[in-house]
Amino acid sequence: MRQVVDRLGLHPVSNLTTTHTGHAFGPEGYKTIAYEIYAEIGVPEAVFVPTGYAELLFGVWKGFTELRRLGLSDRAPRMFACEPAAASPLVTAMRQGLPAATHETVGPTDAYSIVSTVSGYRGVVAVRDSGGQALAVSDEQLAAAQSALGRAGLWVELSSAAGLAGLRDVEAVEAIEGPVVCVSTSSGFKDRSVGSRGTDPVGAEWEDVRRRLRRAGIHG
Repeated sequence: MRQVVDRLGLHPVSNLTTTHTGHAFGPEGYKTIAYEIYAEIGVPEAVFVPTGYAELLFGVWKGFTELRRLGLSDRAPRMFACEPAAASPLVTAMRQGLPAATHETVGPTDAYSIVSTVSGYRGVVAVRDSGGQALAVSDEQLAAAQSALGRAGLWVELSSAAGLAGLRDVEAVEAIEGPVVCVSTSSGFKDRSVGSRGTDPVGAEWEDVRRRLRRAGIHG
């Protein structure tokens, strides 16, 4: 990744630093999810979000707070961050009262899309200011939620089931009144087990990476 940035002049958005260096433009796109939710059902009681670096979480929260500031709504939902239990830096930060924290991976997880040892400070802002929670969900909880979504006709990646897994976790200890939204981030096609045969993996050497980038129309 460092070579891609240095050689092609791209902006680094990295988890290779003490906290995640997310780009300021990211939440500006993610906040439109709040607009879609608002247009469909108004302001829900809570939103459960699969969380890695917490940019999506913060973006949705930003969208709802801006709707409130514009006078279009009188409140914003509670935000629930749903991280893999194998590495849950936002949960750690909230428990320790820190703006950000590091949580080393404690075991394997198939929720590879959202597992991260670092999180961004914006996740703490979204959870804290909304009165929500940061939750750590196990692979077993994720798999159960994924199966439940499948029975409802929704085929999602394991990581995408984190929102429903988090909702079920909270429902076991408290009642949430009003509508609830569980954000789903990607389809089941993204799971590594899908189409694993006959794929064309990219080697770790720069020349292999450069060939793949050129095939995608990126030259450098």
